[in-house]
Amino acid sequence: MKPLSKYIDHTILKATATKTDIIKLCQEAKEHDFFSVCVNSCYVSLAKAELKNSAVKVCSVIGFPLGAMSTIAKVEETKQALKDGADEIDMVLNIGLLKSEDFDAVYKDIDAVKKVMPNNTLKVILETCYLNDLDISKASALAIQAKAEFIKTSTGFGTGGATIEAITLMKNAINNGNTKIKASGGIRDTDTALQYINLGVDRIGTSNGIAIVTGQASGDKSY
Repeated sequence: MKPLSKYIDHTILKATATKTDIIKLCQEAKEHDFFSVCVNSCYVSLAKAELKNSAVKVCSVIGFPLGAMSTIAKVEETKQALKDGADEIDMVLNIGLLKSEDFDAVYKDIDAVKKVMPNNTLKVILETCYLNDLDISKASALAIQAKAEFIKTSTGFGTGGATIEAITLMKNAINNGNTKIKASGGIRDTDTALQYINLGVDRIGTSNGIAIVTGQASGDKSY
């Protein structure tokens, strides 16, 4: 198993996050050797500058948190985030179209984003709290079909975060394929993080990364 810190996407996505918050996030990520920081797209260039000459990657969310904007908007946001220095993209799947069973549109939405970032890691956020078992399996299959490198449980802004049940369904959809899983939402301590890693999760999205790697309790009840 790789070091626990290397599973962590150190995250701040709340609407009130300031430039000072982003700078602090980056300093913490360097100090604790996290895999990446995950920020809203307006802060990608700031995070990239703060992380210069470090191994920490920059991840940007796209179409966040609802996933309900046009595909063109998602593509353009992705292009700008990559231009600003993003290494990875976490895009929100169009949940309404999935619920409408317009699976072709859901696939094309993901595919359009992946096509403008062939050499970068794409994670597709399913927002599993709004999905039943069949939805989770279908959403996972569509993201895999569109060649996303990861499927991800949650934005942290829905009614719930990662669950063992959702992760199990996502694993089953991947079967023996190469797609990886990112668990996010509600992961705030070492034991919970290890539980998901032992299930086969490759990345943890959390604002409680320091608490997870130090084994200390965190009062932060956000992402």
